Amino acid sequence: MTLDEGSPAEVPASFDDVYAVSTELVRAVETALDEGRPEEVRELLAPLRAADVADLIVVLSREDRLGLVGALGDDLDPETMVDLDGSVLAELLGAMSPQAVANAILELESDEAVHLLEDMDEDRREAVLGRVPPPDRAAVLEGLSFPEDSAGRLMQRELIAVPAYWTVGQVIDYCRDTDELPDEFYEIFVIDPRHRPIGQVALNRLMRTRRPVLMREIMAGEATTVPVDMDQEEVAFLFQQYRLASAPVVDDAGRLVGVITFDDAAAVLEEEAEEDLMRLSGVSSETDLLDSALRTTRSRSTWLLLNLATAILASAVIAMFDGTIEQIVALAILMPIVASMGGNAGTQTLTVAVRALATRELTAANALRIVGKEVVVGGLNGVVFAVLMGLVAGFWFSAPGIGVVIAAAMIVNMVVAGLAGTLIPLGLARAGIDPAVAATVFLTTITDVVGFFVFLGLAALFLL
Repeated sequence: MTLDEGSPAEVPASFDDVYAVSTELVRAVETALDEGRPEEVRELLAPLRAADVADLIVVLSREDRLGLVGALGDDLDPETMVDLDGSVLAELLGAMSPQAVANAILELESDEAVHLLEDMDEDRREAVLGRVPPPDRAAVLEGLSFPEDSAGRLMQRELIAVPAYWTVGQVIDYCRDTDELPDEFYEIFVIDPRHRPIGQVALNRLMRTRRPVLMREIMAGEATTVPVDMDQEEVAFLFQQYRLASAPVVDDAGRLVGVITFDDAAAVLEEEAEEDLMRLSGVSSETDLLDSALRTTRSRSTWLLLNLATAILASAVIAMFDGTIEQIVALAILMPIVASMGGNAGTQTLTVAVRALATRELTAANALRIVGKEVVVGGLNGVVFAVLMGLVAGFWFSAPGIGVVIAAAMIVNMVVAGLAGTLIPLGLARAGIDPAVAATVFLTTITDVVGFFVFLGLAALFLL
C-alpha cells in the first residue's frame, strides 16, 4: 500500500503491533510444518528480523525447531543463532551439517563465531573448523583459547586501529577502501608504534572534523582498556559504570587485540541478572524451561536434596521440644508463623544484598554500615509485627503468655534474618563463592532453626 503524499504514516497502536512473534504466527508456522509446506514457512518468516526468528524458534517444540531449520535451509540467517544459547542452540547446530555451520561462521563477527562453537563437542568443532579458511579459523581458535566468561571470549577481533600521525582524511579513505571493516563500530582506536592503544575517536567527532586534522589532535586520551583475562561480569560493570560505547581489549604487554562493544556488555548484564535470579531459586541452568524433563529434574534435585537436609535439621530442633508441644498444642499452630516471617524478611535483605554486591554498591568499605542498617530494619519490623501477632495469638488462644512468647520470638528471628541476609552473601563473596548459588539455603536454615528454637525455648521456660 502506498501512502498519499502528505498523509501521516500509520502509527502502531500497541506492543502487539510492533512485536512480530504473535500467537497467530506461531500457530501458522506449526501448521505449515506439520503439513509439510516449507515454502509457506519461508514466506511467513520472510518479514521477520533475526531476533524475531530466534524467539519463534524458542517457543516451538523440539520437532518443529528441527523442521524449521530444514525448511529454511540456506535462508536461515546466521544472526538468528547468535540470539540463541543452551540446549536450543545445540539442537540447531546439531541439525546442521558441518559445512553449513562453517558457512554461518564466515558471515559472523569473530566473537559471534566463538559463541556458536564454544559448547560444541571437540570432534564436531574440528569438523566445522576444518571447513573454515585459515585466517578466520585462526581468529576463532584464538577466541576459544581464552578462559570461559573472560573478555577474550567476549571481544571481537575486527576493529579499526590507526597511528596517531594519520589525518582524518586518511582514516576516512581507509574506511572506504578496506574490505575488512567490522559490521558495526562506534569508535576508531589510535595506537602507538607498539600497537598499544593511546586514545580513541568517536565516529561523530571524526565526521565533523576537517580532513587535514591529525588524529592525535582529536582523540580522547583516557581510554578504558580491558585486560584480555578480565571476567566478563567485571567488563559489563565497567561499561555500566562509565557509560562506554566500546572498549579496547589488551594483552599482557598492553597491545590492542580486540574490542568489546556496548551490546556485548548489555548481553552479559542480562545473562548475569538471569543467572542470579535462577540460582537464588535453586535452579542452576539458564535454559531450565527448555531442557528435557529428565535433565531439568536432575539439575533441580541437587538443590532439593540440600533443602531436605536443612529441613531435617529444623525438624530436629522441633523434636527437642516435643514434650512442650504436647502440653501446649497452640505452639504447633503458631510455629510456622515465626519461621515464615523470619524467612521472608531475610529473603528481602538477601535479595538486596546480592544485587548490591553485583553492582559494587556493597563493599568492605560500607559493609558494617549496611549490616547495621538491616539489623535495625529487622528489629523495627519485628517490633511492629510482634505486637500485632502477639495480640492476635493472645486473643486467639485466650492466653496472654503465648502472645508474649511469639512476639519475643518474632523480634529475635527478624533481627537474625536481617543480620544473616547481609552477612551470608558477604561471607560467601569473601570466600570466592557466588552468593546467589548457596545463600538462600543457608538463610532458610538459619531463620527456621533460630525461629523454632527461640519460640519453643521461650515457651518451655515461661509457659510450663
